[in-house]
Amino acid sequence: MCMPRWMVWMVGCLLALPGQAEPGQAQPVTFEPPAYQALTYRLIGPYRGGRVTAVAGIPDQPFTFFMGATGGGVWKTQDAGQTWHPVADGQITVGSIGAITVAPSDANVVYVGTGSACPRGNVSHGNGLYRSTDGGQTWQHIGLEDAGLIGRIQVHPRDPDRVYAAVLGNIFGPSATRGVYRSTDGGASWERVLFVSDSTGAVDLAMDPTNPRILYAGMWRAERKPWTLIDGGAEGGVWKSTDGGDTWTKLGGGLPEGLVGRVGVAVSPAQPGRVWVLQEHAEKGRGGVFRSDDGGRTWQHVSKDRKLLQRAWYYSHIYADPQDPNTVYAQNTSLYKSVDAGVTWERIPTPHGDDHALWINPHNPQILIEGNDGGVNVSLNGGASWSTQFNQPTAEFYRVTVDTQFPYRVYGAQQDNTTISVPSHPTGGITPEQHWYAVGGGESGHIAVDPRNPDLVYAGNYIGQITRLDRRQGRGRNIVAYPQMHDGVAPRDIRYRFQWNAPIRLSPHDPDVLYHASQYVHRSTDGGQTWEIISPDLTTKNDAYHDIPGGPIQHDHTGVELYTTIFALEESPHTPGELWAGSDDGLVHLTRDNGRTWQPITPRQMPEGGTVNTIELSPHRPGKAYLAVYRYRENDFRPYVFRTTDYGASWTVLTDGTNGIPADHFVRVVREDPDREGLLYAGTEFGMYVSFDDGETWQPFQQNLPHTPITDLKVYRGDLVVATQGRSFWILDDLSPLHQLTPAILQAEAHLFAPRPAYRTQLGSFRAGAAPEAPPKGAILYVHLREQPTERVTVEIRDPAGRTAAVFSNQPAEDSDERKLELKAGLNRFNWDLTYAPPDLVEGAIMSLAYTGGPSAPPGTYTVRLTVGDVVQEQPLVVAKDPRWDVPDADLQAQFELTQAILAKLNETHDAVENIRAVREQVRTIARRAVRAGYDSTLVAAADDLAAKLTAIEADLIQAKHEAGQDPINFPPRLDDQFAYLYTVVNFQDARPTAGAYERFRDLEAELDEHLARLAGVMQDDLAAFNQRLSGAEVPRIIVPVPGVGTGGASDDR
Repeated sequence: MCMPRWMVWMVGCLLALPGQAEPGQAQPVTFEPPAYQALTYRLIGPYRGGRVTAVAGIPDQPFTFFMGATGGGVWKTQDAGQTWHPVADGQITVGSIGAITVAPSDANVVYVGTGSACPRGNVSHGNGLYRSTDGGQTWQHIGLEDAGLIGRIQVHPRDPDRVYAAVLGNIFGPSATRGVYRSTDGGASWERVLFVSDSTGAVDLAMDPTNPRILYAGMWRAERKPWTLIDGGAEGGVWKSTDGGDTWTKLGGGLPEGLVGRVGVAVSPAQPGRVWVLQEHAEKGRGGVFRSDDGGRTWQHVSKDRKLLQRAWYYSHIYADPQDPNTVYAQNTSLYKSVDAGVTWERIPTPHGDDHALWINPHNPQILIEGNDGGVNVSLNGGASWSTQFNQPTAEFYRVTVDTQFPYRVYGAQQDNTTISVPSHPTGGITPEQHWYAVGGGESGHIAVDPRNPDLVYAGNYIGQITRLDRRQGRGRNIVAYPQMHDGVAPRDIRYRFQWNAPIRLSPHDPDVLYHASQYVHRSTDGGQTWEIISPDLTTKNDAYHDIPGGPIQHDHTGVELYTTIFALEESPHTPGELWAGSDDGLVHLTRDNGRTWQPITPRQMPEGGTVNTIELSPHRPGKAYLAVYRYRENDFRPYVFRTTDYGASWTVLTDGTNGIPADHFVRVVREDPDREGLLYAGTEFGMYVSFDDGETWQPFQQNLPHTPITDLKVYRGDLVVATQGRSFWILDDLSPLHQLTPAILQAEAHLFAPRPAYRTQLGSFRAGAAPEAPPKGAILYVHLREQPTERVTVEIRDPAGRTAAVFSNQPAEDSDERKLELKAGLNRFNWDLTYAPPDLVEGAIMSLAYTGGPSAPPGTYTVRLTVGDVVQEQPLVVAKDPRWDVPDADLQAQFELTQAILAKLNETHDAVENIRAVREQVRTIARRAVRAGYDSTLVAAADDLAAKLTAIEADLIQAKHEAGQDPINFPPRLDDQFAYLYTVVNFQDARPTAGAYERFRDLEAELDEHLARLAGVMQDDLAAFNQRLSGAEVPRIIVPVPGVGTGGASDDR
């Protein structure tokens, strides 16, 4: 056969596997996507909302809303927030959303601006605007790729193609794209209509709905560096246009002047000319809420309420009620409402604080949608009650940790929430939330779990806080090395500069050794009771970065801007006391003597000020390590990945912007697969990448993962665990095809990959709530096909005794138990659920309280056989019991044997029923035909008598009156249902069957023997006599479909 075009292409022919190459000598190896197309990620939650700064609704569809998360993309609800669904995955290629607007004249037209304009230190930038013309089903990119952050979109009330965008720009440096933009052709082209400077951009934009030619723009100087936030300047303020954006005038007349901060603007639809502005000022008392009743010519300073101005750079949102000119809303740490035109303000409680977005239905102001740092909520009663945020898997995580349980649990610190631990596999119960729990610490920190005791957890938070939680005792404590408040204190005066995301590690060699890092490496061997410093300051110690962060208006000193700190710390998995440390200002150090001496090993290619976000120490070779370095906070979005094989004496750059990872996809994390050397996974700002040649080349590994920032990865037990900044946690189950993939496999007509062990468990699903996705049950099997199959393909699974347990096929045989396979060229994945073939039941049989699937496979080594034409391949498959179970394998084998015996009797029962029904129908039909042919009319009576005897036996074997699931309540179950119930009890015991189960089986078996003996008598005597009476008639004899069942051994032709 010809090899398809997509087949693996390599430099040369069959090369050695990457792991076999000499360090630094790996040759480029790539595999085209069909080679791993069947690998998919699954969402494990939590379904606990993350930050939202964009919301919108549709006035005429009061239960339909959109929301945009700061890393989680665009979502839609059509039931007022009871359920949310992502609507732009795979189409909008960034996760950060800054603005959403539905065209007032056409609800099918929706505009999205990417890049949230509430710029925390970890803000993710966007790539312009998108437009949908079918209510959010499909999206088109419509330009402004370099807009950075977009704060607001306004659409003309009567022309859906006339749209305006407020562009704050790139927050990490001077940005020539800042300003207000206009399009008159639905985004096909744009013109900038307002520009102040490359440091001052548009953060808000309001349109007078009674006169859409009138626009107000809020302009704000904003810039971030790793060590500070620049908030405000003299160029900021409010601009107005009265000609649709052609010309603009900066407004004064009572608005604050000088050093002004972030500004929010709102126009009252209920009173033309009434405008509100919420703006901070460098001088206390000069900021607040301003109101104009003459279209901005003059302003009254109506409120100086500090609760509207705290941390104003992050909030400062204001909204006018569409029907009441005196009602106005503002957002800061909470949602606030004024009913006296902005003079006094009252808090409206929302499910979560830190509020950023609000949409009020113009037809009914009681209908609201509100976005905050915990997600989005809908209210249908003016804010008296809100929909839940526990149905939005948009959590933002900085790091991911796993423990040693089975199934393992996944841990992380969720931004603007708590730490959380979630199961890697749904464990069953009422709702997923019952299996979540916090583990101390706070929103920003690392987590370390004791491998000997998963209930002992260390978790971090900002300002150096670290907690030790013993869940068994229900007791936690703060073990911070030096409790010093940071608020209002210059970093140079802070003893230990613990960053917002300071590393916490337990030694892989001795879990009693705990590490924490500031500018020093701290070590504790007594659970944090005492700490010793085992390093010098491992940063540049540059005092220029140690002023209080922020200004010239407000400071931001939560720990995000604490700079010159150790940001990554790892101990060698090979050698105790070998520690690698990387700083957020571009230095790397190594100790090989437990901290007594440290040597600088910074790559000479390290960009100035690069943040060493992750150090990955190779699980395969001592001295081999990878660095993931970013510099986006310095306005450099290039990817930086480094590799050393000689303890840092030399380094190789693995990313140049042309070898697979794009030049603007900065990298946060790289991990090496412990099962295949040189197999690397990289998490970037915009998605996942994989390398099969130790980083020489990279290729996309996005699969079904939505575009969202990837913040951390763990390769654990053959799975890839993914932490995201906006889409919670994901797992790619079973990486074994990547471990085994070679060019020879792809050149073969067909290949069956060696499966990993499968576990028999009692893990279940949930009855309520937004549920995480479960992994495939049982054994995951992979088959690679060079071409789309046209012939029959089978995969047979045989048990240790050589019996067929299950058969899969793309062309299942008729009237068989073969399971359907959907196969295509490339990699195919399917699963065997560890069950044998189900019982062969009478069609339409309804069982009460019974499971009618196949019996569970006992532990043992099975054989998987692939057959494609003349190609036959086999692989062993180990089926193991849940590691937590203490039941002996012999007991599970006994359970299996009893279920098989029960099923044999159930099948025998239903075979007898089929015989009865078939014979009875034949008897009646043939009797009628014989009479019509002039034969003895008494034959009908004889047929009725025979049918009645058969029906009497049938009534003991099966309840024929069952037609619906709860009919057994009114029509008592019969023998088959008793067998099925016993089978259900035994099959789900996962233990040696009880004495009562064996006793019940013997009783039912005896009862069946009695009924079958009665049936045999009828078949041998009554049916034989009836057939004898037919001997002279020209009609066929009665045929028994299932020979030997209830026939006393009689043949089917008498």
